[in-house]
Order: sequence, then C-alpha cells, then structure tokens
Amino acid sequence: MDGVDKIFAPLKGRPLLAWTVATFENNPLVDEIVVAVHRQAIQQGRALAQTDGWKKVSQVCRGGQRRQDSVREALWRLGKCDWVLVHDGARPCIDAGLIERGLDAARETGAAIPAMPVVETVKRGDERALVTETLDRQGLWLVQTPQVFRYDILWDAYKDPADEATDDAALVERRGMPVKLFRGSAKNLKVTLPEDLERVAAYLPVNPEPPSPAHPEPHIPAHPEPVEG
Repeated sequence: MDGVDKIFAPLKGRPLLAWTVATFENNPLVDEIVVAVHRQAIQQGRALAQTDGWKKVSQVCRGGQRRQDSVREALWRLGKCDWVLVHDGARPCIDAGLIERGLDAARETGAAIPAMPVVETVKRGDERALVTETLDRQGLWLVQTPQVFRYDILWDAYKDPADEATDDAALVERRGMPVKLFRGSAKNLKVTLPEDLERVAAYLPVNPEPPSPAHPEPHIPAHPEPVEG
C-alpha cells in the first residue's frame, strides 16, 4: 500500500489500527488486548499505544511469517484466560454488537465465527480463466473476524505449528470441534487495497474522539522477542 503497512495507513486522521483497537479498548466485555504486528513495526505499534493511551493493551508483539504464527505468538503472550477474540487489525469497522454476538454464540459450542451468507453467483475457473463449474451458493458463507473461542480450545488447535490454515476456525474444525456461525456485518470490511480505505471511511465517525493526554500512559512490557527457527 504505497510502501506503508496497511494497518498503519492513514484513515480519517488516524492510523487504521487505532480505529480497530479503540472498539475493543472501549468495550467492557474485553479485559486485555495483545496486538501482533510485523517485526519492523513493533516500535511504531508501541508508540501508537502510548499516543492513544491504550490501557487494555498489555503487549505489542512481533507477528510471524504466517497468520497462524502471529496468532500463536499472541496466545502465548496473552496466557490462559476464559475467552479469546481473534480479530484482523485491517477490519476497523467492527462494532460492539459484533463482539457481543460472538461471545453469545461461542457459549454454545466453545467456538464461533462471524459470517455473511453468499448472495452472488459463485463460479470455479481453471488456469486459463475459463469457467469449470457454477457452485451452489446455498449454505456458503463469507467469513469475517473476530473469531471467538474458549482459550483452551484454540490453544490446543495451535499445538502443531506446521498446520496451515487461512483462519483460526479451520484449525479447530480439523480437531472435530463444532464451530458456530453467527451473523457478521456488511460494514465489517477488510482493508486489502488502497481503494478499500475510502470504502471503510464511509462507516467511521466523522469526528473521531482524539486521544486524551490526561490519561496515564499504559505500561507496554518489553518482553524479549522469540527466537526465529
């Protein structure tokens, strides 16, 4: 994104990540936050935590090469608790209702993910970009975050670091655990391309609340970084 890590891309006067964290920071159901960022962005992330006065962010740590590596590192640093919400920092339009619905849904099975039903026609193509199949969209869902799990369920799913997955729920599913779908939000967009910033900006407040300098600075532990294998 023009050489800028997308989670630090400017969005309505603030870094994108600031919008994302603020929703969790201001939610009474959330007790602690661990933010995993690219290793080259750790100081930038910690500086943002100080500037914005994040009180619930206990650590800003280095993510891994793969998504699951980053989540596993954050889980280890978080330590055992009751519930974990794993959220993509590039989804700044999350709201309190989505968090509450996720926790309610997860109480049924121990694992729940937000999703939207597929409403458009879906086709499969080959390497020549020729259609090979039209899929039945009945029962297909587009998955979002935050994905909600009991800590012990997700930690067990991450015991094998060699497992490949595009989301956390896939690892849980492979262990035969049921994962509940709950209604996501059309506003809960993920920023991937520069043009996505304009789309998500339409759903954010016009006048963001500025960080208060009167807030005491949070303590962000400077834990040693894990050794790369």
